[in-house]
Amino acid sequence: MFKNLIELTKVRIGFLVLTTTIIGFYLGAQGKIDNMLLLFTVIGTLLSSTGSSVMNNVIESESDKLMDRTKNRVLPTKKISLNFAKFIGISFIIVGLLILYFKVNFLTCMLSLLTIILYLFLYTPLKRESWLNTSVGAIPGAIPPLGGWTAATNSLEWGGIAVFLILFFWQHPHFYSIAYMYKEDYKNAGLQMLPVIDNGIKRTVLHIFLHALILIPISTLPFFLGVSGRVYFVGAYILSNIYMLFCLPFILEQNKDNARLIFKTSIYYFPLLLFLIVADLRV
Repeated sequence: MFKNLIELTKVRIGFLVLTTTIIGFYLGAQGKIDNMLLLFTVIGTLLSSTGSSVMNNVIESESDKLMDRTKNRVLPTKKISLNFAKFIGISFIIVGLLILYFKVNFLTCMLSLLTIILYLFLYTPLKRESWLNTSVGAIPGAIPPLGGWTAATNSLEWGGIAVFLILFFWQHPHFYSIAYMYKEDYKNAGLQMLPVIDNGIKRTVLHIFLHALILIPISTLPFFLGVSGRVYFVGAYILSNIYMLFCLPFILEQNKDNARLIFKTSIYYFPLLLFLIVADLRV
């Protein structure tokens, strides 16, 4: 049962959300950490994000049955009932938002609520309607570090927005590579991912190229905004160019191996960039 709950709550996604939230908090606090405030931020964010992941699983349980990579998840296989999953998801969301509201601040609570609304009520249903779902989904995916920033500062500032933009543009090559690798699965499930639609492969190539290219200057924003120093600037510039470089094989030849190369590179890119941000924080 415990293993099934771990799968239902998507722990790996939760770990990424928490990591980016903590980075945003650390940047906003300029290294002066209020440990109790950080603790409540982490708990509230973890519960609300986990709850929304569970509810996403509930909403997509039928389409998950139609895809090879998801058909063995706990809800399609009925290892966990839909009603129990709904109870867990809604409870986590409510408790998480209450913690953020009463123990952190109103602004962070509202950002978390906005994330949930965009994720469950716009991105998830849009997957059946339009290839734009990836860009829409990248918005709630990029909000956690901004929420961490507002938790520490109780204000929206350019430093937090810069990390939001980095995460927003990073997600596109990452998720388009996944969409290409599993395009037949998405097609069978009736999901309108970009590689599935007419002329979608060429457009996928274009979007991967443009987002990876734009990420190069975007990744250096923390330096120009005075959040990070020169070590970060040089490191971010090099990392983003490497990310772009590893997108080129897919741009030149579209196959699963080249798409997988983008995916693997994206997995290494973001943690390394976050490390640079923290290591070269201007206090």
